[in-house]
Amino acid sequence: MPTQNIQNMTLCALKRGMSEKEFTSLEVIETLLARISDHGGSLNAFITVTAEQAITEAKNADKLMAVGENKPLLGLPLAHKDLFCTDGILTSCASKMLHNFIPPYDASVVKNLKASGAIMLGKTNMDEFAMGSSNETSYYGSVKNPWNLELSPGGSSGGSASAVAACLVPAATGTDTGGSIRQPAALTGITGIKPTYGRVSRFGMIAFASSLDQGGVFARSVEDAALLLGEMAGFDENDSTSVDVPVPDYMSSINQSIKGLKIGLVRQHFDAGLDNNNAKAVREALEVLEDQGAEIIEIDLPNIELSVPTYYVVASAECSSNLSRYDGVRFGYRAENYKDLNEFYCKTRGEGFGAEVKRRIMTGTYVLSAGYYDAYYLKAQKVRQLISQDFKQAFEKVDLIAGPTTPSPAFALGAKMDDPIEMYLNDIYTIGANLAGLPGMSIPCGFVNDLPIGLQLVGKHFDEESLLQCGHRYQQKTDWHTRVPERFK
Repeated sequence: MPTQNIQNMTLCALKRGMSEKEFTSLEVIETLLARISDHGGSLNAFITVTAEQAITEAKNADKLMAVGENKPLLGLPLAHKDLFCTDGILTSCASKMLHNFIPPYDASVVKNLKASGAIMLGKTNMDEFAMGSSNETSYYGSVKNPWNLELSPGGSSGGSASAVAACLVPAATGTDTGGSIRQPAALTGITGIKPTYGRVSRFGMIAFASSLDQGGVFARSVEDAALLLGEMAGFDENDSTSVDVPVPDYMSSINQSIKGLKIGLVRQHFDAGLDNNNAKAVREALEVLEDQGAEIIEIDLPNIELSVPTYYVVASAECSSNLSRYDGVRFGYRAENYKDLNEFYCKTRGEGFGAEVKRRIMTGTYVLSAGYYDAYYLKAQKVRQLISQDFKQAFEKVDLIAGPTTPSPAFALGAKMDDPIEMYLNDIYTIGANLAGLPGMSIPCGFVNDLPIGLQLVGKHFDEESLLQCGHRYQQKTDWHTRVPERFK
């Protein structure tokens, strides 16, 4: 076995090490599978571990490398959030409703990464059907934050974030409907990027809210995120929301200077709800960017305070529609001991869905019902356009928009479960980008009370390049992204 500390290496470092024959893909995979076996239970980060398949693929990758094959991700390990369909492997969405669902095909994201040579180590835990901000709504139990096992890692992609932060995998996929990549990335001290809506195919990604959901990645560095995003992005004719625009070579442009880059600082984000130490760390992070030639300009997003109520009307309405397919007839959980078809439907959905999913289905059905559609759903869509317009006007003055990712560091498991509104407010800084379809990224920028926090960067449509360049330049001057929780070193 190699002497290098494989588990702490980034994807790019692993790629270099394998190309220079310092270690093999099999050695990397076996090292990480051992860590998942040792630590996965304490974090509850994985629903399924695909050890046998991963070892077989690693052996094949080593054979290909031996004859000069050079795929971008050949032999590199990652994990997938358990709402990306994987051919022949359980895809549960962390719900009892899909506890036995084995898809007959791969999601486009999975297919693209597999074609680039990536090796899946398993499927990560998440909030049920991606509905939650704390990863406590999973049928398989709560995910723990590696920095403190009594705290939440954030949600809904908490399993992916926790696994990367604890060095169980160097990278993982996630999805972001209202902040579900950026928020857990911030709370676990890693990099997380949600690309522009339509940049990454949603085919085979089990839907929550179709006009908001977007796949993205977690990694230990912006450089790794750029590598992965370049391989998973692109037009897909199977997805009607996929946009046919060229995908830049993110890796070739990531080292460009940010001199002259104009970064907008949102006044509304520095209100009474933001932790003072968190605010201080964000401002200090912006000073690092200023030192490299970026210009910081204060801007206004006057309607951004309406983003949370707008989001929860739109998202709940779309969730009500998308989840109507789970009736127990064709696939998934099926209730027993029913008298008629109506009771069969009621029992199946009542037993198969958890409390938060039911809450959102009921809310969505209400706002779409006759007599309330205009008052709630239609009005929310109008406010959504106002929020989008605010971003458009801001981007006439600046290239990127910056601010905190979350109001505070990680919170205790169970602390917000009895108050859905307080839980929803944890996404107050991230939701706007989803409503406007903009790319957003969170990078580690410091610690508050020994817990990591994140700096959020939001870019113009399809300008992930500027996000990655800015984030990479920041990480060249800081080491927050290299920190690892003591118990997982």
